[in-house]
Amino acid sequence: MKLNWERGMIMFGLNVPVGVSGFSEIRENGYYYVDKTGLIGKLLGNSGTKVTLITRPRRFGKTLGMSMLESFFNIQMDNKKLFEGLEASYDTELCDRWMNQYPTIFLSFKRVDGLDFSGAYDMLVLVIEELYKKHLYLLDSDDINVYDKKRMLRIVGGEASVKDIKDSLVLLTGMLRDYYKKTVVLLIDEYDVPVAKANSRGYYDEMLDVMKGIMQALKDNPALCFAVVTGCLKIAKESIFTGTNNFVSDTIMNSGLDEYFGFTQKDVDIILKDAGATERKAELKEWYDGYHFGDADVYCPWDVMNYLRDYLNNPEAVPASYWRNTSDNAIIRSFIDYAGSNITKKLETLLSGGVIFQRIDENLTYDYLHSSEDNLWSVLYLTGYLTKVRKEEYLEVIPEGMTALMIPNKEIKEIFEATIIKWFDDSARTWNREKLFDAVWTGKSEIVTKEMTKLLRKTISYNDYKEDFYHAFLAGIFAGAGYTVDSNKEHGEGRSDVVVYDPVEARVAVFEAKYSKKLENMEKDCDRSIQQINTRMYAEEFEDDYDEIFCYGISFFKKRSLVKKKG
Repeated sequence: MKLNWERGMIMFGLNVPVGVSGFSEIRENGYYYVDKTGLIGKLLGNSGTKVTLITRPRRFGKTLGMSMLESFFNIQMDNKKLFEGLEASYDTELCDRWMNQYPTIFLSFKRVDGLDFSGAYDMLVLVIEELYKKHLYLLDSDDINVYDKKRMLRIVGGEASVKDIKDSLVLLTGMLRDYYKKTVVLLIDEYDVPVAKANSRGYYDEMLDVMKGIMQALKDNPALCFAVVTGCLKIAKESIFTGTNNFVSDTIMNSGLDEYFGFTQKDVDIILKDAGATERKAELKEWYDGYHFGDADVYCPWDVMNYLRDYLNNPEAVPASYWRNTSDNAIIRSFIDYAGSNITKKLETLLSGGVIFQRIDENLTYDYLHSSEDNLWSVLYLTGYLTKVRKEEYLEVIPEGMTALMIPNKEIKEIFEATIIKWFDDSARTWNREKLFDAVWTGKSEIVTKEMTKLLRKTISYNDYKEDFYHAFLAGIFAGAGYTVDSNKEHGEGRSDVVVYDPVEARVAVFEAKYSKKLENMEKDCDRSIQQINTRMYAEEFEDDYDEIFCYGISFFKKRSLVKKKG
């Protein structure tokens, strides 16, 4: 075992905690831990704040941070050993005053989901029941009145009314205060998951009503010492935190807790040194850095830890898009489906590495997320798919009231690209391509050029896609139209880009595509494609099985195409 006391990192054979969000589990099992316990003193320094809402994108360590807070405050625990060597442990006054001294409720809503309100509500009730079962000892106490005990029994016995569920946190904080003779620390993780899921499945109003009731525990509650609430979005105060006083929000736009969610460059430098992977610094920065929270530049910790695990298993491992595998990135897809010409132009600017200006509204409600273009851009920013450009990194004037936005890193750019290509594949099937198909099978290259350019102008592209995008574009045109499509398969003495088969009519079309760096190069590049088809004999293998073989050379430049048929 190697200890790094200065940073509070503890390693046991570099045991990387991927998917482990419990603080005690990480510390007790010797998992690699980056010390974020300074968050405790930071929160307690805001003594006049009753409720702190912390919003960050998913996979930025919110749940681990909340678990760490529970381990520190919970009076039912004795966790001095877990915090040895960490930043918080050196503040003896803080530890004497707060460590394991307060009744603490840690409640996560991340599991609350269902196809309809009934299913989601049942899951919500289960989460509340599980919380209450941790405190069954209250039923044996003479300090708890009989009426509160009866309400508790209804909850743990699965007989709770809707009112019981709405009042559940108010009730439990009051009972804990009566039992311990101390006010309660309330930690609510992923508070917005139930309403986010409800909005996507059509029962938003019903779930919002229940959640507003539960959140009344934050309003004028004499049993409450303080509360910390985390989520992905800052739902408008009047929507869910109605009447909550002494309410402070810490968001990615205006953060005083920036360094405690995500990894700083200093964190990553130490991680790479400990892993013997300092040569990968530039790659990791390109792939996973680029987020600007408040005044801090941060990496996505989920990605860094996943890569660290892969690297330790295989030193030849290269960075990958780990975030893409955590969700279906439906928010990007819905955004693109909404896209008008203005949005399309902005997306192309972003994908080219450029900057766009947009009004950002942090006070959103889920039912109005798609009500305007501004809201959609706000969501992409607040959920981590875009980031704010630093003023010192952008020398031009940023319009008043606007935020300069960019894609943060290579991983997110790849997610955008993959989503856009999938969108095109799906969308192309609904477009009228009969003129194009007819021209392909009759050898009319001028019409193929015209029709293919029309389709190009309907999609989202940018100058860095180069040949990979255009290959996908070609394949997407014919996919789902009754044809068999091969992309980059071995043919002849090399790989043709796209081959389209029409077995019913015994015909095949071979396409070789080039990306032109300049408009004036399109003619030459198109001829090069034809030459490649000839020299590598792409068509020969089809001669025995197909009556007609059409070979086309294509050059692309942005949203232009030029198609020539092999003579």
